Amino acid sequence: MKDLAKKSGITYTTLMSMVQKPVDTWKTQNQVKVSSALGEDIIASAKIQAPTPFIKWVGGKRQLLPQLKKYIPNNFETYFEPFVGGGALLLALQPERAVINDFNPDLYFAWSAVKEDLHHLTELLAVHQNKNSKEYYLDIRSMDRDGRIVRLSDTERAARFIYMNKTGFNGLWRVNSKGQNNVPFGTYTNPQIVPPSLPYVSKYLSRNDVQIFNLDYQDIMDSAKQNDFVYFDPPYIPVNLTSTFTSYTAGGFGLVQQEELRDLALELASDGVSVMLSNADVPLTKELYQDKAFKIHHVKANRAINSKATGRGKIGEVIITTY
Repeated sequence: MKDLAKKSGITYTTLMSMVQKPVDTWKTQNQVKVSSALGEDIIASAKIQAPTPFIKWVGGKRQLLPQLKKYIPNNFETYFEPFVGGGALLLALQPERAVINDFNPDLYFAWSAVKEDLHHLTELLAVHQNKNSKEYYLDIRSMDRDGRIVRLSDTERAARFIYMNKTGFNGLWRVNSKGQNNVPFGTYTNPQIVPPSLPYVSKYLSRNDVQIFNLDYQDIMDSAKQNDFVYFDPPYIPVNLTSTFTSYTAGGFGLVQQEELRDLALELASDGVSVMLSNADVPLTKELYQDKAFKIHHVKANRAINSKATGRGKIGEVIITTY
């Protein structure tokens, strides 16, 4: 951020204040200066800038948004997303009333900080940006091993999470059985550690009735009622034995949890709640959701979760609805 201030001729203090606001509210001369410094037309980018995910997330739904939108109920009251992750669908829909949740505490801190403490969060991310290196990353990563993490404030935890998400290998967030992050440093030339979407996401979250939780997904569904809409995007059933990407939290999400989710979906549907789920297009998914209450829609999505390029590409997924 200090380099950008020097290149643009804008004072660091002014620049830090600017990045907390949507680009289209900046003074024209500052838009031009930053565009020139970055070598890209941020004014044009701002015209299409809506709230979009501020983190990378394995299984994120940006690729599937066109297909997901086809199956959104015409009308609903409160929107629930118990596995919010990067929140691509939430931010695309921008519902006035929403309840979002994730069992990953760092992800919870991130969403909360974007909503309630954007200025401090942006300052902390700028510090990470200026200090970024492999050695620095590994030092920040080790905070969950040497006890320093317990001394961090919620917003400091959020900044650590976003920084590591932007600079860790392949955008992964993976923890071991002790809850310790073990993702190696990524080889990015110029990672965008201060996401440009932050002010847009913060504006949406703070101007609408969006409640954010860090609970077991089943606990937040107690308040769902008739005419509400819930979108479940759980860790997927593995496509094969090597793609067990279920360790977003230390507890994992196995077959028993998949069965519990299916049963909850049926219960909610019987109460008049519109339910939509995503999962991998594998035989087990079809077996789990064979009840006539479910409609299975087959789609394709680009995925880049394999460490080898040959293991990436379009894979089959399903969108399951109860309406």
